[in-house]
Amino acid sequence: MSSTTAESEGALETRGLEPVPDAERTGRTRELFPTWVAANISVLLLTMGAGLIVSNGLNFWQVLVVALVSPLLSYGMVGLISISGKRGGSPGMTLSRAVFGQRGNLFPGALIWVARWGWETINAVTGAYAIITVLDICFGVESSTWLTVVTLVAFVACTFLISGLGRKILHICSTWSTYAFGAFSVLVLIYLIAEADWSAVFDQPAGSTAMMVAGVGTIAAGGISWVPTGPDFTRYLPRNASNKPLVGHAVGGAAIVVVPMVLMGAVMAVSAPKLSTAQDPVSFLGSLLPTWIAVPYLIMALVGMLLINSMSMYSAGFTAMTLGIKVPRAWAVSVNAIISLIFGYILMNVATSFMGSFISFLTLLAVAFSAWIGVFGIDMLRRTTYDGEALMDTKRTSAYWYKAGFAWQAMTAWAVALIVGLLFTKVDWFSGPLATSWIGRHGLGWLATILVAAALYALLPKTPLVEKDAAATGGKGEGETELVSA
Repeated sequence: MSSTTAESEGALETRGLEPVPDAERTGRTRELFPTWVAANISVLLLTMGAGLIVSNGLNFWQVLVVALVSPLLSYGMVGLISISGKRGGSPGMTLSRAVFGQRGNLFPGALIWVARWGWETINAVTGAYAIITVLDICFGVESSTWLTVVTLVAFVACTFLISGLGRKILHICSTWSTYAFGAFSVLVLIYLIAEADWSAVFDQPAGSTAMMVAGVGTIAAGGISWVPTGPDFTRYLPRNASNKPLVGHAVGGAAIVVVPMVLMGAVMAVSAPKLSTAQDPVSFLGSLLPTWIAVPYLIMALVGMLLINSMSMYSAGFTAMTLGIKVPRAWAVSVNAIISLIFGYILMNVATSFMGSFISFLTLLAVAFSAWIGVFGIDMLRRTTYDGEALMDTKRTSAYWYKAGFAWQAMTAWAVALIVGLLFTKVDWFSGPLATSWIGRHGLGWLATILVAAALYALLPKTPLVEKDAAATGGKGEGETELVSA
């Protein structure tokens, strides 16, 4: 569906999977900075920072290293994979068809789509908790089952509205929320500097290197989940846009939020260690700060979590369409919205450990996305352009059909790496047989997944030339084929 008018006027984005024409590529690389700032405005970073102190046993300086290294690794990958968006002008999971084949892409696509359900559920629950906490502080409204349902529905509805409007609305919201959240974060930082027991903070004993490395993986997992999404936000950039800003803005936008928030969480944990395990970490956070800071900070955090979920649902709509759900992108988003409501209710009213579920989910999320990253990243080194017509052609006539719709090299590397990663992974309810190995103890299952996927795909023969059938070769008879470069 064409969307030239909509895009030029900044109205509802109606463009789907089809590549963005060069005439409409009016985006600027600097727009990516607030995008990746907004993708990290989550109070859960405070809780995760507290977990580095309480659960991982790290000291302040080790937490600082973890906070610096995590966005560099994860959002460095986000920026690098984002380059494919300006090359092909299509969403990330659509470009993935060129790597895995039209049918083969359904497998990593489905896994990534399902993983997004969990990510959006976690954020929806956190947003609902933020609303409940503000209502409690300001009006004395106590939490109840019906209130969790109402706030959850309200949060998901707002998410659906923002994500449905499209890229330009997301950019405007991200820009303003960046300034507002930054200002209130400075207030919290000043308060902590004045009130924290710094002697206790710096007297924390150092933890093990294994727990430090594992902490990097935990914090980086959130960024890793955005890697396949990166091209979705760069497809409107001109083809000649510089690559360096794509990576720089991704890393810088994430780091400017991740580093201070993780450190603030670590400082809070020294006097309030229960922050790391609270079933409702948002209300617990509200009790740690004075009302005049807690209320506006939580409101801005709520806006940030709305944007995180909106960005995720925006990309999830493309993924759903890539899987063959033939509806406009805005309506494809509704599938994820409904799923967020169902799982969100379960997490808020049935599950017994919010943070335990969250950390387990992040760990598995990193492995699931890493297998795709390794294969797609190596493929990016081999190709600089994408055939837009072939990307949209899901039939045998597509240049990306390969063998029966599958690129066996990519599929093999992806599947093997996924299995290997799970072998090294341990969460609350699952433990791989190699989880006690050096790689497993250091929480490096996600890194092993990337390296295995990349190495195996690089070593396997390149995807061979594709045979186009009679329908694609001007009516040649059966058996008369034309070879087309893949």
